[in-house]
Amino acid sequence: MNNKCNKFESLFIFSDEKALEEHIKVCPDCRAEYERMNKVSDLIKEVKSEFKRPKYVALKVACMLFLFIAGGVGIQALDLQYGFLDTVKYGEPLTIEDLGLPTDDYGLIQVD
Repeated sequence: MNNKCNKFESLFIFSDEKALEEHIKVCPDCRAEYERMNKVSDLIKEVKSEFKRPKYVALKVACMLFLFIAGGVGIQALDLQYGFLDTVKYGEPLTIEDLGLPTDDYGLIQVD
């Protein structure tokens, strides 16, 4: 019966590096596991630059600018139609009388 050592994971997670290195020198099973982890780590380091490279930066910036412009225009159009920004600011939509302009009986601007 060949009993495989299962101390590598616990030493790697919970112990310090010195204790792990001492155990790796003595145990061939853990040494093989450590070498496999180093190979995977090297592969990750090799492809890491591919994942960090910015892709389509100009397209992302153009999309964000479009959203800001379209959102601003949309909010202004809705405000002209419904006056909801005045409601948010003052609690009710502003009227011509609130702006201090002379009006007639129908609420239209009075021109002399």
